[in-house]
Amino acid sequence: MSKEPVAVVGIGQTRHVAARRDVSLAGLVREAARRALRDAELTWADIDAVVIGKAPDFFEGVMMPELYLADALGAVGKPMLRVHTAGSVGGSTALVAANLVAARVHGTVLTLAFEKQSESNAMWGLSLPIPFQQPLLAGAGGFFAPHIRAYMRRSGAPETVGALVAYKDRRNALKNPYAHLHEHDITLDKVMASPMLWDPIRYSETCPSSDGACAMILTDRAGAARAPRSPAWMLGGAMRSEPTLFAGKDFVSPRAGQDCAADVYRQAGITDPRREIDGAEIYVPFSWYEPMWLENLGFAGEGEGWKLTEAGVTELDGDLPVNMSGGVLSTNPIGASGMIRFAEAALQVRGQAGEHQVDGARRVLGHAYGGGSQFFSMWLVGDRPPDS
Repeated sequence: MSKEPVAVVGIGQTRHVAARRDVSLAGLVREAARRALRDAELTWADIDAVVIGKAPDFFEGVMMPELYLADALGAVGKPMLRVHTAGSVGGSTALVAANLVAARVHGTVLTLAFEKQSESNAMWGLSLPIPFQQPLLAGAGGFFAPHIRAYMRRSGAPETVGALVAYKDRRNALKNPYAHLHEHDITLDKVMASPMLWDPIRYSETCPSSDGACAMILTDRAGAARAPRSPAWMLGGAMRSEPTLFAGKDFVSPRAGQDCAADVYRQAGITDPRREIDGAEIYVPFSWYEPMWLENLGFAGEGEGWKLTEAGVTELDGDLPVNMSGGVLSTNPIGASGMIRFAEAALQVRGQAGEHQVDGARRVLGHAYGGGSQFFSMWLVGDRPPDS
């Protein structure tokens, strides 16, 4: 029996900011969920199941929060599933929900991811104490900086590339009312003059700490037929993982990321992603990961990703726009960051991305990664069902 086609009929986000002190965790997730329901013109009674995801519980210090959030999400008496795959969890959560629809287990599923970083300290939460880690770094940036240096050595990329990515994404964020950072006075010179945090990563080349949530309503073909507006259709979706450390691991271009992208392209019938995909929302917490992931995802050959960035190909009006919403560099509620990439891809093919809409976007990739470049989740969405 073939899979049931999966449609995205509702999308909701909170306004992402440094601190949402006006709401609890329950209020935060309910805000995003209600916006998704309103977009789909559905009620809580129309939802068959809820799939929720977030980053590690110790970030906020609330263990298994999904248990107490069930009421806020209309999930009392309904199946509710928690997903966790580190930073990629937002994408993985969406894919678990999509698979429940594709397998005809449920007809309509609410999927949601969130983080309230103002009630945590993620940087020090990610800095493991001796003897579990050498005292040579702090936060995720300290872990990833050497891998960026390795990419620069291998590719010969000039040191200005990271600043170009950050400048682009922060300008894109100005067109996105939900984005956390709205730096109206941003210039390339300001990015390049910002303090060095983890060589070669500068302050303006890093993601912020955000409070926020993102929700989507996924449904089957029958549900899509009742939707008030054209949905986005999942053309392919996949997850892959690999250990944090193993002999021969390539931190610059992990095998799990390559395999995940290849599986998504195979499902969607994509043979030339550079030409057949109209845009990509890629998980880029540090600016240099744009060219690195362009290569990992097959948009550029080895050592060639930075040239696409430098040539303006990834600009909003370029041949392959990347992070049209401003990306993780502008908004980072960790647990939701991957789902925001997936949701923003869906908004593009629905033609609902507002000022950061790519004209004629028909196929857009959503991408997330997490851990030590070890967890990957991706989907490709289109404006037509996969069998059309």
